[in-house]
Amino acid sequence: MTEGRATARFVRGSAQKAGLVMDLIRGRDVNTALATLRFSRKSVAQDVSKVLRSAIANAQQKDGSSGDVDRLFVASCYANQGPQLKRIRAAPMGRAFRIIKRTSHLTVVVNERKEVVRAPVSAPSEESSTDAPPKVTKTATSKKSRPGGQSKRKPAKKETGTKAKAVEAAKSTND
Repeated sequence: MTEGRATARFVRGSAQKAGLVMDLIRGRDVNTALATLRFSRKSVAQDVSKVLRSAIANAQQKDGSSGDVDRLFVASCYANQGPQLKRIRAAPMGRAFRIIKRTSHLTVVVNERKEVVRAPVSAPSEESSTDAPPKVTKTATSKKSRPGGQSKRKPAKKETGTKAKAVEAAKSTND
């Protein structure tokens, strides 16, 4: 299995931001990874793309390489911190603010996928579709229902006054 490795050192930009772009391509085929980097809106994506293309070229130059780019995938990629450039910016009242310009080391490793021979997939037969177990559906429960059928709210109090008696009398005469 052929491995290609490439590293770009002292790239201006933080390792954290570069790591976000590296996460997008890790484990993907190299063609898909290059397309992802091409349409990424991060500025570090161009640097990562250069390193990936270099790793692909390194893998093709190794002895025992098949030379087939379609079989290559991004095995690992990471961004390590590089040295920081420390600068000073003048601040009010004679003070100074420190500016840290971060750098990072970008590393991409590509490997060749093993040839996997798969059996041809057959179309599903009609017998298997009729023997399928019935679908189980869950009954919808409201958010207010509680275990044991108890409600969170207290029951409404019955009115005991002349008005309540008049309402009950009206109901009984209508029935």
